[in-house]
Amino acid sequence: MTSNDPASAPTTTPAIPRVGSSASHGKTILIGEHAVVYGAPALVLPVTDVRVTATASPLPAADEHTLESTVHTGPLGLAPAAVLPTVTAVTATLRHLARHGHADAEGTPLHVLVDSQVPTARGMGSSAAVAAAVTAAVADVFGVALDTDSHHELIQECERVAHGRPSGLDARGVVATEPVWFADGVIEPVQVTGRFVFVVADTGVPGHTREAVAAVRGRHDRAPAAVDAVLDRIGSLATTARGTLGDGDAQALGATMDAAHELLTTLDVSSADLDRLVGAARKADALGAKLTGGGRGGCVLTLAADDEHAVRIATALRSAGATATWTTSIGARA
Repeated sequence: MTSNDPASAPTTTPAIPRVGSSASHGKTILIGEHAVVYGAPALVLPVTDVRVTATASPLPAADEHTLESTVHTGPLGLAPAAVLPTVTAVTATLRHLARHGHADAEGTPLHVLVDSQVPTARGMGSSAAVAAAVTAAVADVFGVALDTDSHHELIQECERVAHGRPSGLDARGVVATEPVWFADGVIEPVQVTGRFVFVVADTGVPGHTREAVAAVRGRHDRAPAAVDAVLDRIGSLATTARGTLGDGDAQALGATMDAAHELLTTLDVSSADLDRLVGAARKADALGAKLTGGGRGGCVLTLAADDEHAVRIATALRSAGATATWTTSIGARA
């Protein structure tokens, strides 16, 4: 958990190490994939029911840091490349604490346990969610609640290990509790009137974000005016979607989602698996359906009329080949 309260920042008062814990969650992009890379805005939805929990327990001084997760269990120093962002979450947080009054932090070995429900390579912010939970849990060992900016920067440090040059969108989305507007690196809360129910469905195929981003870049290099027009339209749809959330207009939001999927398809970032699930959702009368994330695999996001409708959509999606579905909602309950 983060806080803007200056009192929550690290102090010079020594704290006896204790078992620390924290949690985060997945995220999905409502509108704005790929266009956000070119400066367009994006709307990000938290998927709060798909969680990551982390605990950090002090070990005897003679021990070394250890990690327990589905990817690696054992000494942190022997962790494979796949979990280097998690390793960074531990070591970077300890360095941060040492610089801010907890001189003993880097000399305190920890056992870090990570339990993540967020699937990897599906556009749901898995690496950022793990980083968010682990950094906060490590800080909690020393009684520190990281302020918002410090927490974000630590997550971004882990994301740079995972992705090179992250936009910060995932780092913001996995700690948000309501939809957020992301533009030029700045995040704003989004007003929501009424309640919107979404179903996220996994194709079972890992997304190929780097490949998709490179493909859009190649298209942009060859035909910048044409691609800019598509990207600008996606950005405009994000603005429209923000308005529909404020108006409580689910039908209009669904139409915006459908339009966004068609534009992303013209950029060649969809796939047969994604299109099949989008089609299945529409046959189940989803108000809207689109790919979410980098594309060429990963997940689709669909909008239901209510909870009962969400159950029907999820059933249809699984019948069409989805390997997993999750239902999440935003806004007030009616």
